[in-house]
Amino acid sequence: QPLVILLYERILPGTQLANRLQDLGYRVQTLADPALLGETARREMPLLVVADLPFEGKDAGMAITGLRADQGTAHLPVIAIIPAGDKTWEGRAVQCGATLVVSDNAVLLHLDRLLQQALQLD
Repeated sequence: QPLVILLYERILPGTQLANRLQDLGYRVQTLADPALLGETARREMPLLVVADLPFEGKDAGMAITGLRADQGTAHLPVIAIIPAGDKTWEGRAVQCGATLVVSDNAVLLHLDRLLQQALQLD
């Protein structure tokens, strides 16, 4: 089973997304600390990273930037989840190197298509 690393702090959409990915046949490793993303991705070599950007007192965007800067993880597609309608988060996600950016209220609805698109862009 291909591995997806799911980085999130907000319970919704995080837990729903983890369940949905498992239903689609992915192994899911969840992380609650952005500081662990780079090390975990280098060690586990996932197919994809899904990162919920809003974190209280932590910077998930910098974790994505770290993936892009590391030769061993720069190739990984990253789907960034942002609060619906928040252009500030959208710009931040793109600036940090997210492959795709999607709002939290649309991610579950369009997950199949997002996964296909992120993996094709790789």
